[in-house]
Amino acid sequence: METFLIRALQLMMSLSLLVIIHEGGHYLFARLFKIRVEKFYLFFDPWFALFRYKPKNSHTEYGVGWLPLGGYVKIAGMIDESMDKEQMAKPPQPWEFRSKPAWQRLLVMIGGVLFNFLLALFIYSMILFAWGDSYYSLPEMSHGMKFNERAQNIGFRDGDVLLRADDKPFERYGMDMLRDIVDAKVVTVKRDGREEKVYIPEDLSLLTVGKEQPIFVDILIPAKVDSVLAGTAAARAGMLPGDSIVGMNGRPINSWNAFTEQLALLKNKWLMTSRSKSLYEDVTLNVVRATGTVDTLQMKLDSTFVAGVMCMPLTRYYKPHVVEYDFLASFPAGVTHGVNVLKGYVNDMKYVFSKEGAQSLGGFGTIGSIFPTEWNWPRFWEMTAFLSIILAFMNILPIPALDGGHVLFLIYEIVARRKPSDKFMERAQIVGMSILFLLLIWANFNDILRFLF
Repeated sequence: METFLIRALQLMMSLSLLVIIHEGGHYLFARLFKIRVEKFYLFFDPWFALFRYKPKNSHTEYGVGWLPLGGYVKIAGMIDESMDKEQMAKPPQPWEFRSKPAWQRLLVMIGGVLFNFLLALFIYSMILFAWGDSYYSLPEMSHGMKFNERAQNIGFRDGDVLLRADDKPFERYGMDMLRDIVDAKVVTVKRDGREEKVYIPEDLSLLTVGKEQPIFVDILIPAKVDSVLAGTAAARAGMLPGDSIVGMNGRPINSWNAFTEQLALLKNKWLMTSRSKSLYEDVTLNVVRATGTVDTLQMKLDSTFVAGVMCMPLTRYYKPHVVEYDFLASFPAGVTHGVNVLKGYVNDMKYVFSKEGAQSLGGFGTIGSIFPTEWNWPRFWEMTAFLSIILAFMNILPIPALDGGHVLFLIYEIVARRKPSDKFMERAQIVGMSILFLLLIWANFNDILRFLF
């Protein structure tokens, strides 16, 4: 429950900031061109609002709605989600959106997207300024990588050191590494001191490998024990710091990754077949002691399947690279990083139009799950910047009811030198809103199915 609340709070804080900044972009450009803004709301307010305030001598009502699905600004003389046909039936007024030149209306409409993108760049810059850029170098990972079953069927082997994707050298561990593998035709690895080539099938997709458990490729961590918690199953079995786990129930263990995977498999099997039989699962472990002797240990796991043993931290094997930035240098670095994130996201959009992509669409549950289970400010701001880029990109898509739909019609007006009719704009708005609501329902329905099954 605590984990849910922490993630929910982070999600609400992040989305609230993004909505305020987005709608603030529309608001500021509207006020710049002396267009009246009748409402500025965080969240939607059908039937009633949690809070509302209208300053004296102001045309704008500020408020907080009860439906946390976004927010809006109601701009006078504009066909939007309010569908205010009564106002549109009156003669145009000088302070209305429809009375302004097309270029001014265009800037009002792209203001939200622009502000979201600038916010992401600013956040990335401040992350680099405050915490620097920390990463692990792939060429320095002498123990190599751990690969799941799909990756091994393709041709990878545990312990392979990633060198190149086609002709592009691997640099750092992360999502870009996985994206480079999927997009490559040939991945070159170092195996047993020699370079080997792994040919990547054309049907391999980031969408498929990105959600696999265990993951497609991970840092291989040697199965060496750092500490044993007192009173746990591992302590009762006689495991000691410095032990190396080399076998489990007759299976060879070549990494800590493999050890935790086998524990997970045992737990799943126990839940499926043995829940009503015994409270314990007997596990046979083969370990190499720090002295070099080989011992066989018997470990009894209870229903939690927590062994109570910790591996050596990654920093014992690899030193993370940390690049620090002063205040001025953080801005170009933040811009570069933000643009690269946008490029990666746009490239990944191709998967949305596949069957697997439609099934993988997620709503608020999926968005909330990207936040950490413990409060972590660098991670919170990184996810907020990423969501800001997503919000900017999704809103500029040429779909009626989104900013991109309005931009498309304004570009048409500038080129054709005539406006689409109000009736056409009303119908386009209804179609666009229907599409968005259906997508929202489908995405959150997928979240419910994942939770239940």
